[in-house]
Amino acid sequence: MNETAVHPVDEKLPLPRLTALGLQHVLVMYAGAIAVPLIVGRALKLSPEHVALLISADLFACGIVTLIQSLGMTKYFGIKLPVMMGVTFAAVGPMVAIANAVPGEDGARALFGAIIGAGIVAMLIAPIVSKMLRFFPPVVTGTIITIIGVSLMRVGVGWAVGGPAFLAQRTDVPKLVEMVDKAKAVAASASDIKLGPIPMIDNPNYGDLGHMAVAAFVLVIVLLLVKFAKGFFANISVLLGIIAGCILAFGMGQMNFDKVGKAAWVDIVTPLAFGMPTFDPVMVLTMSLVMIVVMIESTGMFLALSDITGKKVSQPELAAGLRTDGLGTLIGGIFNTFPYTSFSQNVGLVGVTGVRSRYVTVAGGIIMILLGLLPKMGALVEAIPQFVLGGAGLVMFGMVAATGIRILSTVDYKGNRHNLYIVALAIGFGLIPLVAPRWMQQMAHELHPLLESGILLTSIAAVLLNLFFNGAKGDAAGSIEAAKAAEAH
Repeated sequence: MNETAVHPVDEKLPLPRLTALGLQHVLVMYAGAIAVPLIVGRALKLSPEHVALLISADLFACGIVTLIQSLGMTKYFGIKLPVMMGVTFAAVGPMVAIANAVPGEDGARALFGAIIGAGIVAMLIAPIVSKMLRFFPPVVTGTIITIIGVSLMRVGVGWAVGGPAFLAQRTDVPKLVEMVDKAKAVAASASDIKLGPIPMIDNPNYGDLGHMAVAAFVLVIVLLLVKFAKGFFANISVLLGIIAGCILAFGMGQMNFDKVGKAAWVDIVTPLAFGMPTFDPVMVLTMSLVMIVVMIESTGMFLALSDITGKKVSQPELAAGLRTDGLGTLIGGIFNTFPYTSFSQNVGLVGVTGVRSRYVTVAGGIIMILLGLLPKMGALVEAIPQFVLGGAGLVMFGMVAATGIRILSTVDYKGNRHNLYIVALAIGFGLIPLVAPRWMQQMAHELHPLLESGILLTSIAAVLLNLFFNGAKGDAAGSIEAAKAAEAH
């Protein structure tokens, strides 16, 4: 093998391909990117103009942090893998709680102060968290990546069927549900009712046959392109499937461009638009705990990308990636937006397309910056119905789960039957929030952000079970490759 050959992760593609592939990544994560500012902005009781500012700032900061993570900025920042950065949903509950306690612009200043403080804390502890890399042998990473894919499938199915079957009885929630699958949980957090049942109404869009038909149409188009298309067209199969779905939805009268006409052409994102942030120690500590959750989840995402791209991640590189989560959160607080993490949706897209170049997500980052500065472009992307994304989501998110299963297939279960217990129990813990979303309602409210993440529960369970059964050295040559290597020596 030619040692001077460029690794596929570092391959620079022609500009037209980069643009199309970057746009594909943006469409996959756009709905999640704008959902959090909508939710938090309304919880803060901000004016529509201020909510629009939060959305533009979020898109702008998404782009900046994606560039830092994918391109790298000195050896201390950026994992230099094809990563798209976006606002983490792990922070929604605490942020809504802060907004309920201190609404308005005062609440915004307190919230952004807590985010800035948490970003600084995250940068300081990133090297410590990265030292956990040795606790992630194949039996652990494969389990975590599998549960990431399984968790994401709920999002993809939610897109296709129109969100949850029931909505909290609040006038603003139905609109949010159309934009993010987690709106039901967020509505519970944002409600004045802290515990107990929330009055529910039927979701009129749930299971709409027309919507599901469009999602199925998109899925079929993607699969046909994957099987029969070659080269560039195969690489942008998801983008072409989404475009075909948009054309069909428009023909059915399910897609319109009213918001595009109303949106402004240019919107300048200014830092500290709400004034100088205030720093409450308790709020900073709360958001810092959220960032620990974010970094553990990010570790799983980075290891998944490492496996998909074939580029091994070292401990210093992992530290640089996690440190960028903190830096992105610091930038988010300064630019009136929220904590950032690597978007797991885009990990699946890398697996589907087979394009491993990090410059694709660099192009996606540039597009996100433009969307933040040009509201008409953002409104055009926002016009895409979520059920159109549903068909593409099934194949992308399933690909993440398949990657985890492929890693688990290399684990030695015959020579070390304890690995079966690690996989079985860790996946079981990860499924708890999926099958019983309110399982933690009798526990302290402060613990909810930690306990509602199936990815975090799986990560903790897998690491602890592996330590218990196999010790700190990993899974005791738990993979087939490791066993063969040991025999060869």
